Amino acid sequence: MKGYEAMTVLQQQLRQAIDEQQSSLLAILSQLVAFQTVSPPARNTLEIQNYVKQQLIEAGFTVKQQSFYDQDSLVSGQLSGDAASDHHSLLLNGHVDVAALTDLDHWQTDPFQLVQHGDELYGRGVSDMKGAVACFLYLFQLLKQLDVHLPGDLRFQSVVGEEAGEAGTKTLLEQGEKADFAVVGDTSNMAFQGQGGVVTGWITLKSPHTYHDGNRVNMLRAGGGLKAASMVEKMPVVIEALQKLEHYWAVTKTYKGFPAGTNTINPAYIEGGVHPAFVANECKLWITVHFYPNETIGQVTQEIEAAVIAAAKADPWLKETLPTFSWGGDSMLVDKGEVFPPLAIDATQPAVQLLKQSHEQQLGAAPDINMSTSVSDGGWFDFYHIPAVTYGPGQMAQAHSDNEMVQLSQLLDYTKVMADFIVTWCSQPKA
Repeated sequence: MKGYEAMTVLQQQLRQAIDEQQSSLLAILSQLVAFQTVSPPARNTLEIQNYVKQQLIEAGFTVKQQSFYDQDSLVSGQLSGDAASDHHSLLLNGHVDVAALTDLDHWQTDPFQLVQHGDELYGRGVSDMKGAVACFLYLFQLLKQLDVHLPGDLRFQSVVGEEAGEAGTKTLLEQGEKADFAVVGDTSNMAFQGQGGVVTGWITLKSPHTYHDGNRVNMLRAGGGLKAASMVEKMPVVIEALQKLEHYWAVTKTYKGFPAGTNTINPAYIEGGVHPAFVANECKLWITVHFYPNETIGQVTQEIEAAVIAAAKADPWLKETLPTFSWGGDSMLVDKGEVFPPLAIDATQPAVQLLKQSHEQQLGAAPDINMSTSVSDGGWFDFYHIPAVTYGPGQMAQAHSDNEMVQLSQLLDYTKVMADFIVTWCSQPKA
């Protein structure tokens, strides 16, 4: 009972400090927003990661910083617990790259200057997801200030590349970073979110021969005698096959928490040909595939390949030169491909139950538990068998938007929930 009472007092002290020192939260968020970490073009996160590293060191964390791409780095830190071997560990994850600015003329403020209007905070990344990162760093500062010693390990990952499908989180988890539970602080409006998976792919049509534009007449007229075709004109065979499969999936596949038909196949980008003096000898289609947590990348890509190959075999020109496929990648910028694994939520998992309890205590109502139609790095934790949930401040409607905004009151609520949960979870003995 004595330990429980001490923990309750500590949680009250943290909640009070979060309110009283909120100017420190604003100062941290202002610093984060000022770093112009737009992706693409990316390769611009060294300075912000140095700042994060220094914040972690000052909060008593042991910190590791490593190169990722040129002028990008990954930062991870650990606040070692006093009885880590027999108490639960927690890993918090956030990305510090932000979405590209599509139209500066629509911004009413400088995107890289934090501007406050009452409860509203404006700036690029405040919702996705520098707001959550600021909450984490602010909370670490308060743990240090109040001389909090957690029994279990508290870990933090500050990654880059999420906006361009680059494998920052994957890299750290591949290296063996883990915990008993993870919270990815990405944009969820403080709902508990899982997600489906995403894989991109290239479908290529390539003619065995290249022809001058002057030969086109013999490909088209009766008796022309030239058995050939423009690959640009043949790509609709592929697109139609994808549309039929997408419709079939929408009718036959479901997963709890997703609107029907969320498992889409998006023909996102097309390129082909040499220039107008040639008949197009090659055409490539870049697609984005969304799939459910009970499916694998191998399953869905095999279904797509089978459908497209069947359509090509039914075409008199394509049946002898079948499409080829290339799937995934570690970077949209380098490989022109990405993978985001799915994340299923187990609502009965002890950490999820405790986080739900902390949320209810602070907000007076249970959190929504749903599945995001977008994706984040949360799926990599499921992929590496680490129980996790995506849970962060900010609304999806604000992510990537002009005049991106988050509410200060929500950041404070989120920090209080996470403070309560960190103390509770990291004080839980392992079974």
